[in-house]
Amino acid sequence: MTDQIPDPITDPNTDPNTRQTRDLYRRASDAFGAHVHAVGPDQWASPTPCTEWDVRALVNHVVGENRWAVPLFGGGTIAEVGDRFDGDLLGAGPVQAWDESAAEALSVVDEMGAMERSVHLSFGDFPGREYAMQLFADLLVHGWDLATATGQDGTLDPELVAACAGWFADLAPAYREAGAVGPRPPVPGDADAQTLLLAEFGRAGASAT
Repeated sequence: MTDQIPDPITDPNTDPNTRQTRDLYRRASDAFGAHVHAVGPDQWASPTPCTEWDVRALVNHVVGENRWAVPLFGGGTIAEVGDRFDGDLLGAGPVQAWDESAAEALSVVDEMGAMERSVHLSFGDFPGREYAMQLFADLLVHGWDLATATGQDGTLDPELVAACAGWFADLAPAYREAGAVGPRPPVPGDADAQTLLLAEFGRAGASAT
């Protein structure tokens, strides 16, 4: 059978917004994964900028986000998933748990039509592209949290910072009102883009170098 050539008009996978969203997600996931692989054996209990979580709990949270992505992109509901991903998801091999969960999440994000599907979240139904952007932002900001907690380079990719800032600009007040992000700390007038983005997510972040 001859392979079909995608029609750029009807094939959603050729849409520039779809390609960009997937690229942003993959790059943020890869960056977070690099930080996970660099965590020292004595650093898993270290505190993080997310004061309620140590390093292990932070990574466990993001692994949970990866695990949730699979059934939610597949059309599942919060109620159907239930408590399947509650508790410790890292076990004795936190790096392996990250690698496996990241691969599964990337696979569903890359599925045909994933960005156009309706995803059932706890606060309403959204297109898959919007859910992927939420996950992208989570990976990006928590990547900084993880790097900061473990003494790694916390400089974020400027392209990812710009994309996240543009997406979040109109959403920040609602997220803050809902308690999804902390209060915006004061920033100097000459703050760079990374510092401004981190502030929007409630973090007093060091400037990019």
